[in-house]
Amino acid sequence: MVADITAGDKTDDGVAAITAFPRHEQTFPALTPQEIARMRRFGEERHYKDGEKLFETGKPGPGMFVLLSGHVAITQRDGLGHITPVIDQGPGQFIAEIGQLSGRVALIDGHAEGDVETLLIPPERLRALLVAEADLGERIMRALILRRVNLIRGGVGGPVLIGPSYSSGVVRLDGFLTRNSYPHHLLDPATDTDAAELIARYSPSPGDLPLVVLPDGTVLRNPSESELARAMGMVRALAKDKVYDVAVVGSGPAGLSTAVYAASEGLAVAVCDTRAFGGQAGASARIENYLGFPTGISGHALTARAFNQAQKFGADIMIPVEAKSLDCSRNDGAFGLTLDDGEVLRARSIVVASGARYRRPEIENLADFEGRGVWYWASPIEARLCAAQEVVLVGGGNSAGQAAVFLSSHARRVHMMIRGGGLGSSMSRYLIERIEAASNIELVFNTEVVGLEGTKDVALERVRWRSRLSGECSTIDIRNLFLFVGADPATGWLDGCGVMVDRGGFVVTGEHCKKSNAVASPLETSVPGVFAVGDVRSGSVKRVGGAIGEGAQVVAALHGFLGDAAKPAL
Repeated sequence: MVADITAGDKTDDGVAAITAFPRHEQTFPALTPQEIARMRRFGEERHYKDGEKLFETGKPGPGMFVLLSGHVAITQRDGLGHITPVIDQGPGQFIAEIGQLSGRVALIDGHAEGDVETLLIPPERLRALLVAEADLGERIMRALILRRVNLIRGGVGGPVLIGPSYSSGVVRLDGFLTRNSYPHHLLDPATDTDAAELIARYSPSPGDLPLVVLPDGTVLRNPSESELARAMGMVRALAKDKVYDVAVVGSGPAGLSTAVYAASEGLAVAVCDTRAFGGQAGASARIENYLGFPTGISGHALTARAFNQAQKFGADIMIPVEAKSLDCSRNDGAFGLTLDDGEVLRARSIVVASGARYRRPEIENLADFEGRGVWYWASPIEARLCAAQEVVLVGGGNSAGQAAVFLSSHARRVHMMIRGGGLGSSMSRYLIERIEAASNIELVFNTEVVGLEGTKDVALERVRWRSRLSGECSTIDIRNLFLFVGADPATGWLDGCGVMVDRGGFVVTGEHCKKSNAVASPLETSVPGVFAVGDVRSGSVKRVGGAIGEGAQVVAALHGFLGDAAKPAL
């Protein structure tokens, strides 16, 4: 369970000044007696004595509490021994945030002040309430989302990252938590006393940084994303003996679209992703040509809405969880998807939405500087590192254009290098016009980066590039290089399962892999019951709108396959 808090300033006694939040009424809507009466069929009454805990940081939340009488005190603890009062909640208010749609761990503590009577609505019944009570559900859903937004803004309830803000480990974990909309905050030992004391106590080697302090006081030394996620309870345990109707591999726009439409139509859906929801699109600073958003929307904001929608309709989303292999034998009527922890997820159908990863160009020492000045996306985290600096960006597609425009508002100058002689064939016109209008974006055509220099394991210092026309080489002092040079499909986990791929490794679907006279779904692969959508599919348009459309389209094909599979053999 997570409390009702905002990102407002705190008063001298540490209590959040919630009235300072401009959307206070939407974040903390008051329930009427009539509304509470309508909610009773979804929950059960629970009573708590003075001082008794209703929920605790780091432990699975039981659902949403509607306060019938009494008060609940909400407090925050950060793992460094700091416990801060946040707010008290009273009758007619409800305590929850978006994580309670799927029974995630609590991000904050709540205990009874005096005797408390509540209506407890568990996650599965909370989802039913949101669907059945449309008007009331809309108000609750909006409040749940706004509360998580404010938890993130305030850095409340999550881990503390301790290390230099520019270090590769801090950037890596900061990016992972940010892209998964998980609250956290950073402490630099150079400027924060608590951080310096902890560094002195644990005497970490450079390879141990950053230290990560969990709310229960556990200290991790430079953990991987998976280690951190499991330690925090981010990864949900796989339901034993459950067979899903569909397993979706990848939670980019195509995978999330599949999850939303399939779950909303009553299918049991599981989704897994190796890093974060949103895929490459989730790292886009601004998307301005997606239908319905005339002023533009960030990729993270767009895909976060889809992520919340999928949870609202009951999709089980597991992040970070990597699909390692697919067993298509279907001996028991279900596919077997082996995950990185050795568990096997069983599903009657599979949707391949694992997308594509940015290609690594042939630069000799590129790996030495990945995460240390070489980046494959441009988010506010990377923008912070290159403030008022000159940067080099390589690429000529829409993703490169969006990144260049975004970085130009932070960096002193953006040198945009393109292998070809123009942008017209690879980039949307509105982006070209914006780039041409930016005084601090320099277009360098017919050019490729050929070398990197700097201190290995520390930082990039210089970039060397070559003209593809004259062969002349140039060098410039650059600490940040952004690469957007095409993509390779993430299909290695399909090796050996019989799913056909093209020469580039993208999944072949529809008529191109038909082996009989039967008319195949345009999104079905060479293996019946396995479908592919989005960037991973051979011939897809590689656009956010196209991926979302395919995710919606594939659900009709899923119903057809599952319906046929359920029919008795003649």
